[in-house]
Amino acid sequence: MKSEILKILRGEQGVVSGEWLSDCLKTSRVSVWKHIKKLQECGYEIDTTNKGYELVKAPDIPYPWEFPPYKDRMVYHREVTSTMDEARGMARKGASHLSVVVAGRQKKGRGRLERKWHSNVGGLYFTVIVRPKLPPALSFKANFAASLALVKTLRENYSIDAAVKWPNDIIVGEKKLSGMLSEMETESDLVKYINIGMGINVNTMPSDKTIQAVSMKELLNQKVSLVELLGNFLNRFEDTMAGVEDKDVVSEWKQYAGTLNRAVKVVTVNDETEGVAKDVDETGALMVELPDGEIKRVIYGDCFHTASKKK
Repeated sequence: MKSEILKILRGEQGVVSGEWLSDCLKTSRVSVWKHIKKLQECGYEIDTTNKGYELVKAPDIPYPWEFPPYKDRMVYHREVTSTMDEARGMARKGASHLSVVVAGRQKKGRGRLERKWHSNVGGLYFTVIVRPKLPPALSFKANFAASLALVKTLRENYSIDAAVKWPNDIIVGEKKLSGMLSEMETESDLVKYINIGMGINVNTMPSDKTIQAVSMKELLNQKVSLVELLGNFLNRFEDTMAGVEDKDVVSEWKQYAGTLNRAVKVVTVNDETEGVAKDVDETGALMVELPDGEIKRVIYGDCFHTASKKK
């Protein structure tokens, strides 16, 4: 109902009568008034007069009703421990494909290798639950689809010259714009679900000054709508995930890769690998040429660029 009310108010110039709203929505004027009141409590500036209602200003908060295709499978929290933790519980209870958990702030957001992700107000933090028809060995396709969808969203919707740093960070130049974390559960020989968590520096910067980071606001010299960004990403991600089991997402992903032909250091909990990133194979593994010429296949880890891209 809130989605429909906002759609009507945004589509009309000036005041919309309560009677007309109730006729359009096939509900009582009392019900309309209750939903208007709830929207006002959520931060929407809606003028109420004897003649009806007028939307003056909407908050830039990713409430579920702002995303009609996803509103019944999206949850918004003003503050949460971690969207990944919330999504895990939802997935185990049967949340459907492309369900989304969004938070205004995370108290204990995390990145790869258990690093803390600083989740300040103004960033976009969310986890998408996906249920692809994939065996565990091909689960990497969902991760590559997510980072591919985001880099294309940034380039095509915002004209940001973004690139993907293996395995799935989004960078502009050498500065980090977004990070991603995923986890999955399997059942028999198929993926049961994959949760893909993302943190994007939209209108804020990480509090940890040691991180080479950049925000969309800094790049564009203006604030960016969180609602618009999330909507653009979800639509593109849904398209990218459709039939992902038959897609060669890695090949398309490599068109936007900023890691290839770079000197890199890949860190895992057990070891470090240094060399030149030569390729990403069909399984998503990074092929690193070691100083002695040997090619090492690196399946996971945190990747650091240690030198400029080679000509």
